[in-house]
Amino acid sequence: MAATKEEDVQDPRIPKIASSIRVIPDFPKPGIMFQDITTLLLDTEAFKDTIDIFVERYKGKGISVVAGVEARGFIFGPPIALAIGAKFVPMRKPKKLPGKVISEEYSLEYGTDKIEMHVGAVEPGERAIIIDDLIATGGTLAAAIRLLERVGVTIAECACVIELPVLKGREKLGETPLFILVTSDAA
Repeated sequence: MAATKEEDVQDPRIPKIASSIRVIPDFPKPGIMFQDITTLLLDTEAFKDTIDIFVERYKGKGISVVAGVEARGFIFGPPIALAIGAKFVPMRKPKKLPGKVISEEYSLEYGTDKIEMHVGAVEPGERAIIIDDLIATGGTLAAAIRLLERVGVTIAECACVIELPVLKGREKLGETPLFILVTSDAA
């Protein structure tokens, strides 16, 4: 999908957001360049700007569901949902939600994992965005898309603060658009 003129012009808030994200080498294991958003959260201006950019993008677009991927999607999702008048739906790791759940399995480097949400949290025909802090390999977001689509929800877009394009996660999202604020070469 080609970028529009609007997308070609970088929001002047993005450099402040990008500079507030700390990169920690060799965490949680050697060779990983961990994108630490806790420093973004400590910078009230950068955190507010992050939320505001997402809200400006989605307000008035008919979004009824903001699905947040565990765990850092839970930080960004609720304030966005409140601001655009949508409900927040947590998408969790297995056995974290009480009650009846629906799940979707996805592949990891070694093995598989699942993502779950409550049965009845969304209705067929609703329009959703999926929020997470970062897209790396794309497995979790792809599973979230499949899970929501399985119950009849239309995914308007996935949105992340950070993308690690070297890991090609965007490719796993199929036709679902991805909106990101910051691209990092560190992986």
